Order: sequence, then structure tokens, then C-alpha cells
Amino acid sequence: MTNENDDNEVDNTDEMSFAQLFESYDSKIGHELNQGDMVEGQIISIGSTSVYIDTGTKSDGVVSKAELVDENGDLPFKAGDKIKLYVVSLTESEIILSKALSGAGKATLLNEASRNRTPVEGKVTGVIKGGFSVDIMGKIAFCPVSQIDVKYVENQEDYVGQTLHFLITRYEEGGRNIVVSRRDLLNEEIQEKQKAFFEKVKEGDTVHGTVTRLMSYGAFIELMPGLEGMAHISELSWSRIEKPEEILQPGDVVAVKLLKIEPSKGSDALKISLSMKQTSSNPWDSVESVFNTGDQLSGKVVRLTSFGAFVEIAPGVDGLVHISEMSHTKRVLRPDDVVQVGDRVQVVIKSIDMDSKRISLSIKDALGDPWTGASAKYEINSIVEGHLEKREKFGLFITLEPGVTGLMPASNISSAPNASDFEKLKPGNSVQVMIQEVDEEKRRITLTSPDQKEGDNWKQFADSKKSKAAGTMESLFLEAMKNKK
Repeated sequence: MTNENDDNEVDNTDEMSFAQLFESYDSKIGHELNQGDMVEGQIISIGSTSVYIDTGTKSDGVVSKAELVDENGDLPFKAGDKIKLYVVSLTESEIILSKALSGAGKATLLNEASRNRTPVEGKVTGVIKGGFSVDIMGKIAFCPVSQIDVKYVENQEDYVGQTLHFLITRYEEGGRNIVVSRRDLLNEEIQEKQKAFFEKVKEGDTVHGTVTRLMSYGAFIELMPGLEGMAHISELSWSRIEKPEEILQPGDVVAVKLLKIEPSKGSDALKISLSMKQTSSNPWDSVESVFNTGDQLSGKVVRLTSFGAFVEIAPGVDGLVHISEMSHTKRVLRPDDVVQVGDRVQVVIKSIDMDSKRISLSIKDALGDPWTGASAKYEINSIVEGHLEKREKFGLFITLEPGVTGLMPASNISSAPNASDFEKLKPGNSVQVMIQEVDEEKRRITLTSPDQKEGDNWKQFADSKKSKAAGTMESLFLEAMKNKK
């Protein structure tokens, strides 16, 4: 019993399958196609030279595989995909399909192709005033230069000899006046590709594109034919750049992040904002683990302001060298007196503020402080040579070495035996002076005339005698108190 039932089940299944197949075949009878008809069919199989299509009729369609490959020679379709094609010829056993009507059709189909917006195949035969002459099925059509492509045409001769697909936009006088457009057809294809593109991607995704144009404010990047986005200059690099040309050239293929996709005001086009820098991590995220206060390193001057210079110490990470941190040896009034944009300089990190993303740097600390050890270097009463820096009412500023300047007060000048010699000095003149006092912490050195050395020694001797005398009187007093007891 079991076997008999199993056999019946198999037989019934076979009968149902056959019935379904017959019904499917029968439904296609009467569904006929004509030359010029558009067919949206499903790919049945892909051969070495041909692609076979289910036309929805009892006869399958066939299209040359070479006609469907992209610019890279790859076939962007697989079995099961749907594709739109046009009937160019029919036989009892086969339907020949094509992406556009060509010589395989008849000239009488041109008028119908014009009404149905069916693509036709044409060969660009020459350049004429305002556009091109195009041979379509033996008839000469005119294509305006603005309609040959979606991009600006720089050299019309580049199109001569090419066989392309067109839409007939005007068909008059029995074919004596035919105007065609390739731009309209390309725009339709682009819209379909764009629709497929946006079905796959969304804001926040990373895609690849080709740089097409560079402007002062950013770069235009083509994501696919006919679809461009713009990356503002601030989104090109974590590093500070002045011009997009510093890091990009037209034709470069780059990775970009889709920041925003929105309708453009007053247009059906989309406004797409892109970012190159956001395809990599923010370099500030690793600042604390890489840099420490007190580190000395090399950096590049990337920007000057009235109050200092910004120095890039790593790609996308720069710090400020305040004008007061530029030099120990001279008074800096303008940053460009010390550095220029593009210069490489040694700096020391003074502080890091992660909350505000600010780093304070110092050039002068990297060079060394000439005041360090000044007390030991400039001993009291030692005679040194310096140069007059400038003259003030209260005294003379004399440079002892780059970055170290001492003051000879007016009172020391007037009391000097050779006071007239100091009065005659001019800026830059060399002069010998004596160290009178050094305050390393306050960065001050008081100077006097070497001729006053002897007098100062007598003063020191007198002070010493007073101290000793005070000591003697104290001992006598103690001795008297002892005897009194």
C-alpha cells in the first residue's frame, strides 16, 4: 500500500509539473513581438558570446554579449537579472535583441522610434556648424554639440568615427530633417544607475570616487558617471591646508565618506557633501598616548597670525607658538620676523589641553635659555665685554651675549671716573663693564664701570671692618657682664 501511494504521489507531481509548464507555454502563445518593441526580460543563461533572454513569448531572445559589457570589458549582469532591450529582428525560432535599433532594423522604424523614444544606433561621420552629422540607417541626422555628451565637449573631433546610441528628438519631412540626442539617453541611463546606487548606499557610508575639479573652497568628486559630490577644503585632510592642490590632482581616485545627501535648491539634482578626512581616524584621539609635556620635536609652520605661529607636529595635529615663545635672544614684534610658512622648526611642548584640542609650543625653549647658569657665568666684580643695545634716560642697556642684556644705571655712569666715555657710546659699540649684581630668577644684571672696582673693594672692606668691630664690642660686653657676676 505504501509503495502504491508513493507511486501515485510521484505521478501526480509529474502531472502537475507538466500541467504548469503547458499552462506557462500556452500563456505565451498570442503574446507576439514586433520590430522596435522594447522587451524587459530575465536573463536565462550567459554563453561565451551570447546572452539568452526570456522575452515572455514562446521564443527566447538572444543578444550579443559584447554589446552588454561595460567600459572595462566586464559583464555587469548575471542569470536572473532583468534587462531592457529592443527587438531588431525576428525568426520563427529566435528573437534578435539589442540595446538600440541599428541597421538590423528598417528605415521605416525611425519614425516609430521617434514616437516611442526607442534608442537607435548611429555613427558620427563629421563635425558641422553647431554639432555633428550622424549616419542612422543610411539617413543623415544632426546632433547638436550640447547633446553629444553629458560633459563639456573640449574637442569635437574626438567623437568622429564613433558608433553611439541616440534618441530621435525630431523626425520631420519623411526623414529629411532628423535631430538626435545622446545626452538625453545618457541622462536616462545615469538616472537608472543613480537609483541603483542610492539603493545600496546611505549617509555615513564610505565609497570611492574620482577627483574631477579643484576649486579654492574644495574638490568635486565623481562617485559614478553623472553624479558628483563636493568635499569642502576643511574635509579634505586632518592637516591644515591652504589649497586643495596641495594634496589632490584631477583624476585621483579617493575614498570619501557620504556626509549628507539632500535635494539641491531650485533643481532636481542632489547636493552631496563628502569628506576625505573622515575615512580615517581623528589624529587627536591618540595625542595623549603619543605626546607629553616637555617633549622636544620637529614640526612644520602651517599658519601665521599676529599673535604667533601654528606648527604641525603630526598630520592633523598642530600647536601654537605664541610670539612670546619665539626667541630668548631678541624681542619679536612679528612672527614672520622669525619663521615663515613651510619652515621646519624645533619646538618643545609646554602644555596639552585635550578638552579644547589646543597645544602650546615653544621655539625658544627648544633652543635653550641663555639665562640658565647666568649667576655662575657672570661673577660679581668680573669684567666682561658687551655691546650697547640702546640708551635710555635711566641708563644703558648693554648686550653681554645673545639673549642676555644688562643695565648700567645712570647713577653708576655719573659716578664713574670715565663717565664721558659712556656718554659717547653709540648703539653697537663695544664696551667693557663690571658685573655689580646678578638676579637669575628675575633675569636682571646690574652693570657698572670697571674703574669703580677699587672703590667697591674699599666699601666691602669697610663693611667687613664694621662687622668685626661689632663683633669685638659684643665680646667686650659679654666679658663685662661675666665679671660683674
